[in-house]
Order: sequence, then C-alpha cells, then structure tokens
Amino acid sequence: MVAAVIFDLDGVIVDSEPVWEEVRRAYVAAHGGTWQADSQRRLMGMSTGEWSRYLSGELGVDRTAEQVATEVVADMSRRYAQRVPLISGAVDVVRRTARRWPLGLASSSPTQLIRAALDAAGLSDTFGATLSTEQTAHGKPAPDVYLAVAARLGVDPAHCVAIEDSANGVRSAAAAGMAVVAVPHGAYPLEPDAERLAGAVLSSIDELTPEIVATVHGGRGEQPPDTADQQRS
Repeated sequence: MVAAVIFDLDGVIVDSEPVWEEVRRAYVAAHGGTWQADSQRRLMGMSTGEWSRYLSGELGVDRTAEQVATEVVADMSRRYAQRVPLISGAVDVVRRTARRWPLGLASSSPTQLIRAALDAAGLSDTFGATLSTEQTAHGKPAPDVYLAVAARLGVDPAHCVAIEDSANGVRSAAAAGMAVVAVPHGAYPLEPDAERLAGAVLSSIDELTPEIVATVHGGRGEQPPDTADQQRS
C-alpha cells in the first residue's frame, strides 16, 4: 500500500537542468576551469557542497568551494527571478497526486531555490515535507534525502513511491527502498542500470496517474543489492 509520494524538483516539476548546465558551464569558463564531457551527468543529484567542491577541485575553477556555491546559486537566483521554468503539466500532476496521498519533496537544489520554485508554482503548501540535499550528509545517488523525507512524513520508505528524472535520483530513491517512476529529460537519458531500477519510465510528467503510482508500488523494478545496508547506514 502506498503511504506517500515523494517528488524530485529539478527535471520533474521545474525544467532547471538546462539552466543549471548553462550557468555552471559559463561559471567554469569564466573562472579558469575546464568543463568535461561527463560533467553534467556527474553533477546531476549532487548536493551544493558536493558540486561546489567538484567545480573548484576537479574542474579547476580558481575559486574556493564556498565561493563557488555562493556565486553559482546567486546566478541561479537571478535567473529564477526572471522566470522559473515550470514543466508543462507538472503542477496539475502534483495537485492531482496530493488529493490521493501525502507528498514529500527531495531535491538537490539549495533551499532558497526550492522556495522560489514552489512559490512560483503555487505549491508551497502542497508538500508535507521538503528537504534539500544541502541539509543531508550525502547527495544523490546516496539515499539520505529520501530516507530523511520519509522520516519527516512519518512513513516507511518501503511504502513510498518516488518520482525522479535523473539516473542518480533514481539510484537514490531505489537505495532508500522506494519504488520509482522515472521521467527522464530528453537531453539527459537514464543510464541502463538506473532504468532497470525504475518501475515505470514515462516520456512526460503529465503521463503520471494515481493508477501508475499504485501499479509501480505493487510491482517493483530491480532493487540494488546493498539497499538494506544503505538504509542502516
């Protein structure tokens, strides 16, 4: 039985991954770093602390991780002040799902950007628990944020269904013991191992129905072998 549905934000409700990529690519170029072919794939799901260290360290940006985090988030805030790129149909899907189950939000965005996005979408009061990975020890693909949101909702992770777009997000939710519906962005397809973990893969968020949520929970995708160990850690 489904006890709660937990949504990701970036790529599920807000089409922000292309904005993040554009902002971080420009920042890396402006500060002496070198963007790598796999950078965007690696960044998706990282917490603020993790991606700022990655830009400062591995990509060679000539700023400290703390400066990177502050300046990139400021750039994103300016972009969001102009327009929050909501995904067509996502707000209606969230509200429809909320009529059936309690909702949580497990996001890799900084808290201030989560607030801005939910305010723009009119969804600020829709989620019973909202958490950024900047408030957990590890970002996605670790299960921390999903386990923490389930705990805040007072539900067993095994009775939750997660809605994710990225490979690392799918891995995170599956590692927390949740059933997963994946809605991958066309520009950032799932890797094969993540696709196997998803109980359903949709082409757009407006395909998500309560029937799909219930069906996915009843017939789960492949579970990672170390799920139990990660839940205990």
